[in-house]
Amino acid sequence: MTTHANNERTEPVIHVESVWKSYDDGAIAVLNGVDLTVHAGKTVALCGPSGCGKSTLLHLVGGLDVPSRGSIAVNGMPLDGKRDMVRFMRHEVGFVFQLHNLVPDLTMEENCLLPAIAAGVRRSAAEARLHELAARTGMQDRIHHRIQKLSGGERQRTAICRALMNRPGILLADEPTGSLDERTSAVVFELLLSLTRNDGLTLLMATHDRALASACDHSVVMRNGRIEHGQ
Repeated sequence: MTTHANNERTEPVIHVESVWKSYDDGAIAVLNGVDLTVHAGKTVALCGPSGCGKSTLLHLVGGLDVPSRGSIAVNGMPLDGKRDMVRFMRHEVGFVFQLHNLVPDLTMEENCLLPAIAAGVRRSAAEARLHELAARTGMQDRIHHRIQKLSGGERQRTAICRALMNRPGILLADEPTGSLDERTSAVVFELLLSLTRNDGLTLLMATHDRALASACDHSVVMRNGRIEHGQ
């Protein structure tokens, strides 16, 4: 499955070839021979019902899990035992999850600085990056607020800031608006698209919302662990 027109000249940054994934010694099959190519700077939506394999595919592309069979290459290099996966996950990809995965007792600032400091970024540079992202996401006045005091939309905007702290070229988003009401969902999604497109990032997003998917450059429909079609 290829997500680009033949006349596009951007380089592929994600290449998934004949990937299978199962659990419990093969008793639970999740992905059944998935092929996917995503090109640089494109926004691609993975669509389909719950349980179709969208999240699993994202986790494999992001290095959070490994395929049972098949191969995955990101930025021209395979995700295998020869690759520095810690560096890959800290610098090359950013994650935005449905349930944000923020530390509730920490402030927005503390949550966002964690990945930067862990990656060896100087604190002054990390703080400058945070203030830049906070301004772009409308979170300037929430930097010192604890996560538990933020609204659902503010938490997801914080999660987006955290994902972009180390300037990854690829953003992986797993149902990033799934826990939000319709109005907040639209605001957060438009912000996500704006940030990725303005910075020339590649976005691969899992969503069950066809309206959100239609705003992306391409959408890919998954069912029963396979890709049915794309556009």
